[in-house]
Amino acid sequence: MESTTVLIAFGLTVVAGLSTGIGSAMALLCKRTNTRFLSAALGFSAGVMIYVSFVEILGKARESLIEIWGVRTGNWLTLAAFFSGILLIAVIDRLVPNVENPHEVHRVEEIKTDSPKRREDPRLMRMGLMTALAIAIHNFPEGIATFTSALSD
Repeated sequence: MESTTVLIAFGLTVVAGLSTGIGSAMALLCKRTNTRFLSAALGFSAGVMIYVSFVEILGKARESLIEIWGVRTGNWLTLAAFFSGILLIAVIDRLVPNVENPHEVHRVEEIKTDSPKRREDPRLMRMGLMTALAIAIHNFPEGIATFTSALSD
């Protein structure tokens, strides 16, 4: 293994990690909610995730299932897994109460809070810290996967 390959893999991993930090900094440093930018950013990130899911993950899952089960059964299992995932997400969306469901926010005014009391709420602070911890825990294995996949390519 060449040192340049390792450096490229490490560089890609660092850029991916810094992207999370830059995105977080943008959210923290903005004084007001720019709905046009937020809509465009969320649309872009959703498009990236859908692209990765359909082009990369679904294809590799199909290949693996065909390798194990054969062409006919592997294709059917891929199709069943795809629609089972859609069904699972629909069930989860139904089970989450409306108060907790982030998809129910229709206007920016519903998410704005200018109250200093609300900003210093310990429960809100704890939720923010737990969210940051969950993102960090999620990104650690993702960084390892990025590094190893860059090494193999």
